[in-house]
Amino acid sequence: MTEEKNTAGWNFDNSYARLPEPFFTRMSLNPVRSPQVVLLNEPLAASLGLNAKELGGEYGAEVFAGNRVPEGAEPIAQAYAGHQFGHFTMLGDGRALLLGEQIAPNGERYDIQLKGSGKTPYSRRGDGRAALGPMLREFIISEAMTGLGIPTTRSLAVTATGEPIYRETELPGAVLTRVAASHLRVGTFQYAAQWCTADELRTLADYAIGRHYPEAASADNPYRAFLDAVIKRQAELIARWQLVGFIHGVMNTDNMAISGETIDYGPCAFMDAYDPATVFSSIDTGGRYAFGNQPHIAQWNLARFAETLLPLLHEVEEQAVKLAETAISKFADLYRNFWLAGMRAKLGMFNKEPEDEALIHDLLGLMQVHKADYTNTFLALTFDDTRPGVSALVETAAFGRWREQWQTRLGKQSEDWEASKALMRQKNPALIPRNHQVEEALDAAVNHGDLRVMESLHTAVADPFAHSPEQMTYASPAPPSACQYQTFCGT
Repeated sequence: MTEEKNTAGWNFDNSYARLPEPFFTRMSLNPVRSPQVVLLNEPLAASLGLNAKELGGEYGAEVFAGNRVPEGAEPIAQAYAGHQFGHFTMLGDGRALLLGEQIAPNGERYDIQLKGSGKTPYSRRGDGRAALGPMLREFIISEAMTGLGIPTTRSLAVTATGEPIYRETELPGAVLTRVAASHLRVGTFQYAAQWCTADELRTLADYAIGRHYPEAASADNPYRAFLDAVIKRQAELIARWQLVGFIHGVMNTDNMAISGETIDYGPCAFMDAYDPATVFSSIDTGGRYAFGNQPHIAQWNLARFAETLLPLLHEVEEQAVKLAETAISKFADLYRNFWLAGMRAKLGMFNKEPEDEALIHDLLGLMQVHKADYTNTFLALTFDDTRPGVSALVETAAFGRWREQWQTRLGKQSEDWEASKALMRQKNPALIPRNHQVEEALDAAVNHGDLRVMESLHTAVADPFAHSPEQMTYASPAPPSACQYQTFCGT
C-alpha cells in the first residue's frame, strides 16, 4: 500500500472494467477550477472503510470533483441504452464516471461514481456537468430513502466545482459522488441485446448473476432464475415506494437498476395529499409515471428486460418467449403481496383476514376524496389522534365508520392495541422530505451559502421512525396557498 491508500482508505477492485470493451469507454478526468467539498456523508464514508477526515479536505475535493484519480481506480464511462418515455434510444454515462468498485470492510462491493464530472463519448450535445442544487437534492432524498429503509443508491459527497454551468440561467456547478451496489441497469442489457454479440450478452448476464444473484448460478436455468430474482426484487422495491408515497418521476428503463436499488433522483418527490394521479415532473405531461402508474410501468420495464434475455432463456425462441411471459406474469401478484403486507403493518395488522384489502382501499378512497395528507393520516392512526383540526378527513362520519371497522378488524388478532401501535410506529414515518422544505434547504444552500437548513433537514430525515418532538417541525405539508409543486430533470 502507498501512503495515499493508507490515509484515504481506498480499496478498489474494478471488475466491471474487466468486461468486454463494448460495455464502457476508458476515460481521462475533466479537471475543474477550484473544487471544494460542500457535504460529506461521514457515516457512509466510515462504512466504506474511508477516512472522512482525509476526504473532507483538499485531497477529497480533488478526488470528488474529478481532478485526481484515487489509487487503484480505473475511470470509465458505462454504455447503456433505454426506453425514455417509451422511446428506445442509445444513452450511456453522458455526465458520469465510474471511478471503480470499493471493497468495504464487510467485504461488500460498491460502485463509486462521479455524477456531473464532464463530457464523455456518450454526452451527445450535453456539457456533462451538473448544478449544485440538483446534486444537493439527490443527497438529501437518497439519504432520506435510506432512513426509510428503501434500497437506494447513496450520496457520499457533494463537491462544488468553482465553475458556472449554463441552463436557463447561470448556475454554480457541482459533482455528486454516488455509491451503488452497481450501476447495471435494464438499459445495460438493452444495449447488449441491441449492439453486442450473443457471447457478450451472456458475459454481462453472468457478471450480473455473480455480483447480485449468485444463488441463480446453480439453478437448472440460471438465466430464468436471474429474471425471476430481478422481478421479485423490483416488485418489493416498488411496493416500498408506494407505501411511503414516493414518486420517482422518470421510470425510464435506464433508471431501473438490476440490483433492485432506487437510482437517479431527477424529478422525484414525495406525495402530500393522496391522489394516485399525482405527477410532479414538468416533462411528464401525460402522467406516464404518475404515482398510481408506477407498478404498471415497472412491469413494462421488466418485460423489456426479459426480451433482452430471450437468447439465453432457451435456444428455441418460442420456448424462450413462454418462459419470459410466465416470469413477467408473476409480477402483479408479487407486487400486490408485498404491498398488502406493508399496508397491513402500517395499520397494525399482524395476521391476514379476507376483508383486509377492501378495508385498505376504502381508507385510500376516503383519503383521496378529502385530499388527506398521506403520511399524516397514517400518523394520526398510529397515535390515535383524531382531535379536531388534525385533518378534514378524521372529522367526517365516513372516517368514523371506517375507523370502527378497522378496530373490529384489529380485534381478530391475538396481539393487543399496544402491540399494534408499536408496529405502526415502526412502519409509519414521522416525516418525509416535504417538497417545500427541500426547496427551502436548497435555496438557503445555493443562493445564500447557508447549509444549516439542509443539515437540519438531513438530521431529521435520517431517522424518520424516531418520532421525536424535533421532527414535528417537519410534519406539516405545504400551506394551501403554495403553488403546485413541479420538479425538473436537473440531475
